[in-house]
Amino acid sequence: MTQKSKTENSKRQLAWVFDINKCIGCQTCSVACKVLWTEGEDTQHMWWMMVNTLPGRGTPRDWETMGGGYKNGQPQKGQLPTEEEFGGGWDFNYDEVLHGGKGRSVHLTKIAGSKSWGPNWDEDEGGGEWPNPYFFYFPRLCNHCTDPVCVEVCPNDAMFKREEDGLVLRDEDKCRGAQDCARACPYKKIYFNKARKVSQHCIGCFPRIEKGVAPACVRQCPGRAAFVGFLDDEAGPVHRLVEGWRVALPLHPEFGTRPNVYYVPPMAPVPFNADGSPNEGASRIPPEYLESLFGPDVHGALDTLKSELEKRRRGEPSELMDTLILYRWLDALGPFTKDPAEIVWR
Repeated sequence: MTQKSKTENSKRQLAWVFDINKCIGCQTCSVACKVLWTEGEDTQHMWWMMVNTLPGRGTPRDWETMGGGYKNGQPQKGQLPTEEEFGGGWDFNYDEVLHGGKGRSVHLTKIAGSKSWGPNWDEDEGGGEWPNPYFFYFPRLCNHCTDPVCVEVCPNDAMFKREEDGLVLRDEDKCRGAQDCARACPYKKIYFNKARKVSQHCIGCFPRIEKGVAPACVRQCPGRAAFVGFLDDEAGPVHRLVEGWRVALPLHPEFGTRPNVYYVPPMAPVPFNADGSPNEGASRIPPEYLESLFGPDVHGALDTLKSELEKRRRGEPSELMDTLILYRWLDALGPFTKDPAEIVWR
């Protein structure tokens, strides 16, 4: 089966938008995903959704340098992240300390898991130097790419792109644990379950989607920073932010997989001069750093955001700012507004 026949037959494409200016790094999305999908055997190290601090090395550690994606239209197999590079999977001697009857002679000690890294190891470190430090929070999940290289390289035809919504999923009955998908994924969001000998990744909460319920990461976001919807829904905020105002951008478009998770890039206070005065004409977050993440389109997106923000400050209306403020929470959920408590799950 060719790559085109395996990945280009989706009728619609589900997409996510995260407003980085509103993400508070609370990890509610991460925990909502974790307790829903990865509490089975050998999933302790799996965080299908994770919020990292940028600038930072991320999870797995230094994933941006591990390769994968497409080059000149050809799939590239990059580095397979190690367990230590993913980090996490920690366990402690709780029973000994709490129930062992040893009093103060024993203390909590790590008995399993990584030693030198974790899913959010460098949280809040960021970049820059005083008096102009900066950082921002960055949610990451499977991008459910339009051209998913993981689907093309799978030797067992276990991975596929759903026709009805464009989600990239795997048939675990066909998966043989080759991990070519993880090598080729340039975003390194595929994990390996050693107990079941299969690879696993974010499934886009498709059982919820099929019932009209938004993905957990979006519905649970307390900062109203997450949106979900179909790219062809011209009335929805996802389409307007991505295709209309063009202020929501994909991460590392140069990887060539056409990801479907988009980000409204971060703004920051102006930097200070050496004498403590504000430098109104400069940017605290280096524009070249943002371009390294989102490509050259980030400059136009930031210009639009700043001009619309200035309109609101002058008391003028701005539909873009109203969309990002998200006065009505249900607007973030697209067509998936059903309450999961009202559904009988089987």
